[in-house]
Amino acid sequence: MKTYCPKPEEVTREWLVVDAEGKTLGRVASEVANVLRGKHKPEYTPHVDCGDFVVVVNAEKIQVSGKKEVQKMYRHHSGFPGGFKEESLAHLRARRPIAILEKAIRGMMPHNKLGDRQFTKLKVYVGAEHPHIAQKPADLKLPEHVHAS
Repeated sequence: MKTYCPKPEEVTREWLVVDAEGKTLGRVASEVANVLRGKHKPEYTPHVDCGDFVVVVNAEKIQVSGKKEVQKMYRHHSGFPGGFKEESLAHLRARRPIAILEKAIRGMMPHNKLGDRQFTKLKVYVGAEHPHIAQKPADLKLPEHVHAS
């Protein structure tokens, strides 16, 4: 019995679409990260990019629980003295709503070259329209616990 290991050229990729309206941020992010990595497929291999493309629509309508809207802070540093910046989730949502979902999903991906390559298969859009109709994306069925209550 030999172990099957898929080669990058053998991988078939699907296009999936997720409507983020009314869903919880972290739960959607973890499901999407698993699909981008290919962990939902039986032929998953950690060192091969076997994930699918994911289109997320209505990114601005994603929900968070508790007081995260005002208490959750996004921080970064420019590398220069005094270059520390922080911004609340509410402020980031008003300025760039796509970034909230992208940052959450990116944090759940591998932090290496493979993770960077897998992350490029994520497409996030504000509103219900997206330019990937030609790829005929299927709806990604999310588990029940993903929906906000």
